[in-house]
Amino acid sequence: MNQPPATTPRRAWLVWGVALAIYVLAVFHRTSLAVAGLAATDRFGLSASQLASFTMLQLMVYAGMQIPVGLLVDRFGPRTVLTAGVTLVSLAQTGFALAGSYPEALLARTLVGMGDAMTFICVLRLVSSWFSARRIPLVVQLTGSTGQIGAIAAAVPMTWALRELGWSGAYLTAAAVGPALLVLLLLVVDDSPSRRHERGHPMSRRALLGSLRDSWAQPGTRLGFWVHFSTPFSAHLLALLWGFPFLVVSEGVSETTAGALLTLIVVATVASGPALGWLVGRHPYRRSTAALVTVAATAGTWTAVLAWPGQAPLWLLAALMVVCGCAGPVSMIGFDVARTSNPPHRLASASGIINQGGFVAALLAVFGVGAVLDLLTPGASTDYSAEAFTAAMSVQYLLWGLGAAQIWRHRVRIRRLIPRETVERGSTMVT
Repeated sequence: MNQPPATTPRRAWLVWGVALAIYVLAVFHRTSLAVAGLAATDRFGLSASQLASFTMLQLMVYAGMQIPVGLLVDRFGPRTVLTAGVTLVSLAQTGFALAGSYPEALLARTLVGMGDAMTFICVLRLVSSWFSARRIPLVVQLTGSTGQIGAIAAAVPMTWALRELGWSGAYLTAAAVGPALLVLLLLVVDDSPSRRHERGHPMSRRALLGSLRDSWAQPGTRLGFWVHFSTPFSAHLLALLWGFPFLVVSEGVSETTAGALLTLIVVATVASGPALGWLVGRHPYRRSTAALVTVAATAGTWTAVLAWPGQAPLWLLAALMVVCGCAGPVSMIGFDVARTSNPPHRLASASGIINQGGFVAALLAVFGVGAVLDLLTPGASTDYSAEAFTAAMSVQYLLWGLGAAQIWRHRVRIRRLIPRETVERGSTMVT
C-alpha cells in the first residue's frame, strides 16, 4: 500500500467525506428499526423473540462478514467493496419497505446486514491510505463518531416519517438516498492518492487462512477485539432495538421523549469522539485503561438506573444515554491498536477481526434481553413489566465481566512484550 502524504490535501478530505456519507447511510439503515419496533410488531404480528430476530440476524450477518470483507478489501481495494456495499444495502432496504410477511422482512434485514458490513472497514482503509500517520487516530475517531449521525436520522426523523408516510413510504424514501451516494462514490473515491484501484495479490485458501492466523496471533489484535467487544454493545442494544420499548414501557416516558433520549446517545458519541482521538494520539499507552474505565462507568450507570425505586428520573436516563454514547468512540481504540500491531497488508483483515467483537457482544445482548422478556412475560408481545426489563437488561453484566477480564489479560501480556516507548512512538509492532 502506498504511503499517505505527510500533509493532508483537500482531495483526501473529499474522498473521506463521500465515504463517510455512505457510512452514515449504512448506520441509518442499521438502526432504522430502533423506533419502528412496536410498528413492526403490529405490522407482522411478532413476539419479542421474533422482533429481536430482526436485529439478531442482521448482527450475525454483519459480524460473520467482517473477516471475509476484510480479506476482500485487502484483495480488491475499498472502492470496489464499498460500491457493492451501498448497492446491496439500498436494494435490501427497498425490499424491507415492501415486505408483507415476517419471512420476507427477515430476509431483507439479513441483506441490510450484508451491505452494512461492507462499509466501515472500507472507510478505515481509505483513511490509512489518504492521511498521514499522525492524523489517522483523529480521523478514525471522527469517522466512528460522525457516522452516528445516521442513528440520529433513525430516531426522531424516522419516528416522524413512519407516522406521516407510513411504513413503506418511510423506508422507500430512505432507500432512495443510496443511488445518489453511489454516483458520488464512483466519481470521487480512489483507493489511494496514486491509484484508483489498489489490488492485492491473489492468495490461495491456505495463504488466506495463514494471514488470518498471523493477524489473530498479534496480541494487539486480540486486545483490540476485546476492547471492541466490551465497550459499544450497550449503546447498540439501546439504539438498535430495545432502547425505545425500554424507555416507553418500563420507564414510562413518551415516544417523543424516548426518541430524544436515544438521539442523545449519538450526540454524546459525536461530541466525545474527537477529544478521545486527540487523547489516544498523545497517550497511546493508556488506551486499554480508557477502555476499562469506560466499562466500569457504563456498568455503574446502568446499575443506578435498574436499582432506582420505581421509574428512574429523566436526568438519570439522560446520563445513561450520555455514558453509553461516549463508550462508542472508546471502541474505536481497538482499531488503533490494530493499526499499531499489524503490517499494512493485513490491516483490513485485522480490522475485520476486531469489528466482529462489538457486534458479537451486541448480538448476545439483544438475544439475551429478548429471551428473558419472553420468559418473564409468556404469551404477551409488548406487555412487559418493569421487573421483566430490569432482569432482561441485567444480561449485560455477563458481557462486561467477560470483556473486562480479557482486556486486562491481554494488556498485561502486551506490556510484557512491548516496551512503552515503542507504543508511544506509534510504530508498527509485529511481535
